[in-house]
Parts: sequence; structure tokens; C-alpha cells
Amino acid sequence: MGEKVAAGRFDLSDRQQYRDKLRRCLTGLERLLVERRFDRPKNLMGLEIELNLVGADGMPKMLNAQVLERIASRDFQTELAMFNLEVNIAPHRLGGRVFDRLAEEIRTSLAYADRKAGELAASVVMIGILPTLDRDDLVSSNLSAVDRYALLNDQIVAARGEDFHLDIDGVERLTCTSKSIAPEAACTSVQLHLQVTPARFADVWNAAQAVAAAQIAVGANSPFLFGRELWRESRPPLFQQSTDTRPPELQAQGVRPRTWFGERWVTSAHDLFEENLRYYPALLPICDEEDPLEVLDAGGVPGLAELVLHNGTVYRWNRPVYDVADGVPHLRVENRVLPAGPTVTDVLANAAFYYGVVRALAEEPRPVWTRLPFEAAAANFDAACRNGIDARFEWPRRGRHAGTAQVDAAALVRDELLPLAAAGLDAWGVEPADRDLYLGVIEERCRRRVNGASWQAATFHMGLEAGLTREAALAAMMRRYRELTYRGEPVHRWPVGLPEPVPLG
Repeated sequence: MGEKVAAGRFDLSDRQQYRDKLRRCLTGLERLLVERRFDRPKNLMGLEIELNLVGADGMPKMLNAQVLERIASRDFQTELAMFNLEVNIAPHRLGGRVFDRLAEEIRTSLAYADRKAGELAASVVMIGILPTLDRDDLVSSNLSAVDRYALLNDQIVAARGEDFHLDIDGVERLTCTSKSIAPEAACTSVQLHLQVTPARFADVWNAAQAVAAAQIAVGANSPFLFGRELWRESRPPLFQQSTDTRPPELQAQGVRPRTWFGERWVTSAHDLFEENLRYYPALLPICDEEDPLEVLDAGGVPGLAELVLHNGTVYRWNRPVYDVADGVPHLRVENRVLPAGPTVTDVLANAAFYYGVVRALAEEPRPVWTRLPFEAAAANFDAACRNGIDARFEWPRRGRHAGTAQVDAAALVRDELLPLAAAGLDAWGVEPADRDLYLGVIEERCRRRVNGASWQAATFHMGLEAGLTREAALAAMMRRYRELTYRGEPVHRWPVGLPEPVPLG
């Protein structure tokens, strides 16, 4: 969620002033782009992982403030609800044994956090949606005690003007209402950052959009919510519906949701920031004292605070990021597609696949986005969320044949995208040992048709067959998931089912 924001009330003049500042920020961004003021390529990647706190019974624990106090590290931050944490990994240069180095850092950080949580009879778990969450867990009283979250909740609720309606129809159907954005907190993700130059931004963003469906297909890990088995990756529909400021009438008019895949390929980062201003009213109209154009006139670099804050309230699955480091502005593509977990190895396999395939696709002489309609990319994303590793996509034909064809997602990843990812990692200078280890995890998932979502669903159903109630089967599955996560073997090697016969629930 980013910056700290003080709680307060807004009036009409605040919103008008904020809109004016947003326009000045966008003009400032245009000038920075024209004047080529951005940082040179550094091949930097960054990583954030959202986490859940659970008890020995597999149920959520509302203890993030107490756990963070014990962790006492700036690498760990609060997140939306009291059962959430986030760990931020320092930027690394892509190359060499970067993924093995990251694996060691993340395992060390998570083990330390888990020990500290253990002092409060809790444990840290990486999973897309905690399957043991109950509707009573996701209420406004369980939001973290941070002004930004309370203010954001108040503004989204006020903009909508009525309860949020959740309706997700998958293996089973879930329908319910919420008086707050708290259900959003169920969605815990991995965010992958890649610093790019302005000239490369559009190619990288378009490539990331094109492969978002493939990322979900192989990485899905969120099949349950409130005791119902829904989509294989239920985070996207849940996130969209739980932050939707549009009442039904505006939805019927085609007004865009604040969480969305997008509607077109872009030609520059400016396209996305301009869309933010054109389509989305401000949720947090908080103005900074800096005048970005005066700063530019004086030869300085503006922070574009209003533009950055507003961008943080538009929830694209691939988000543009403007930032300033050491007095120099830069752009990043923030990939927000992936769920957290199941293991550190799985997280880094997903990262290796993403960074490799995006580089390769961005450098193709006939880019995939010139051959794939954007509507097809969006439909692929929806299919991957619904069906995971068993999804089918529309994808450009290889060779001289024009047009697209329906393909099996796992076969597409295995036969076409993994070789591209390997070439992309080679171009980054990643050592073959890292490349082969982590892309090999993705290959095995495709070969065995196993990911976190399929393992969760299969183990849950085995619990039901053993005589457990639905709630007991989910809790037992969650406990087994947590145990296997810390053993470290990637999910495609996990034995399906519970470790021993279970009593009737």
C-alpha cells in the first residue's frame, strides 16, 4: 500500500486542487520524458511478498502489529488486515546467481519472521488466499491500525455508496456482501519490479500483459474463499469486486473498474498515467507542497507526489511506477499478477520465468502484441484465473501462418515460452545453473499439471473423502500446506493428501 497518509476529511476544493496538481504532475512527467532525464539501464529487479499469519490450527491470527514489533526490521511492513505482513527484498541486479542469492535472503528473512511470530503462537505462511478465512475475519474492525487503510476504506465506501457485492462463480459459487474493503486483504501476492528506460517501457509492459495469463496458469495458488472452491486463482475477481467503487448502474454503463487488466497495448508509460487521470476520480486527494513545474524550471527533479499517490489507487495487474532514487528519476514495471507461495523455490521459479520471458518477448522483431488482439490477452487472463494449469488460450500461430489458434496453456508454456524465458535469462547474464534450476520447476509443473491451486484442491477433496467436514478439511489442508512450505520442496513434488488418517470432523 506504500506511503503513510494522515487521516482527514476532504471537501470540494481539495478535489479540485488535487486534479489541478495531477495535471501539473502529468505535464512534469511529459517534460522529463522529452528531456530524457531518466536513469540509464541498471538491470535492476525488486521483489515484495505479502504474507499471512496463522495459528497452529491453521486459522488466521490478527497479530501483525505485535509480530512486527518483535521482528523490528524495516524489511517487514504492515498490510491491509491484521493477519497480513509484507516483506520487501532489496533490489538486485539481474545476472549471475541472482535467484540463488535471493532464495537464501528470502528463506533467512521468512525463517526469522516465523520464529518471532512463534513467540505469539503464530506462523508466517505464503499463500494466495488463506483458505481458512471466514467472513467474520474480513471486517473493518480487523483492518490494520494505519491511517492510510482507514482513509482508503472510507473513501472507497463513500464513492460506492452501498455495500460491496461479491459474486464469484467457479467450481462452486460464492455470493455475499461486505460493508468495507476488508475482503481485499484476503488477496496476498508477489510483486515483481523491473526498472526500465522510457524507450523500453512500452515493450516491457506489453510483453508483461501478453504473458500474464501464462504466469497465472502455472502459478495459481488461490482456489478457496470463505469455504467455497472457486476459481483456480480467485484473487483477481475478489480484488476487483472488493475495491469496486462503481454501483451497478455505473457498471452497466461500462465505467471502468479500479482493478482491471486494461483495454489496449500502449506506446509509452505516459499512456497509462494519462489514463489514470482521464478515467479515475481521486480517492485520496492529498496535495504535496511541491510544484513539479517550478522544480523542473529550477533544474531539479520533482517527486510527482500526487501522480504517484493516485497511481497507487488504480490497481492494474501490470502497473507503471515513477520513482526517484539518489536524485534521478526512473520508471519500473510492477508485475502484480502472481499469488504468494507456495515455497521460496516456487516464488523464484515464477520470477525467473517472468523476467526471462518478458525480456525475450520485448526484444522479438515481430512482437507478440502485434499479432495478438488485446481482447484475446484479456480473455486468456480470465481463462487462466478460472482454470489454472488446465486453461486454454488464444495465441499467435508460429511460423508463417497468420492469425491465432486455441492452445493448451501448459503446452504453450512448456514448448514455446520456456525456451524464450531461457534465452531471456541468458540475455540478462543469469548463470545456466540458476536458469535451469528455476525454469525446470516451471517445466515440471507443466509436465505434471500441478501447481499450488491444484494441490490445495486435491488435498481438500481427499480430506472430505476421509470423512472430514468442509471446515475441518480446509484447516487440515492448511496445516499440511504450512508444513510442506517450510520443508522447501517445490509444490510439484508435494505428496497429495493429509499425512495420516484423520478422525471424523
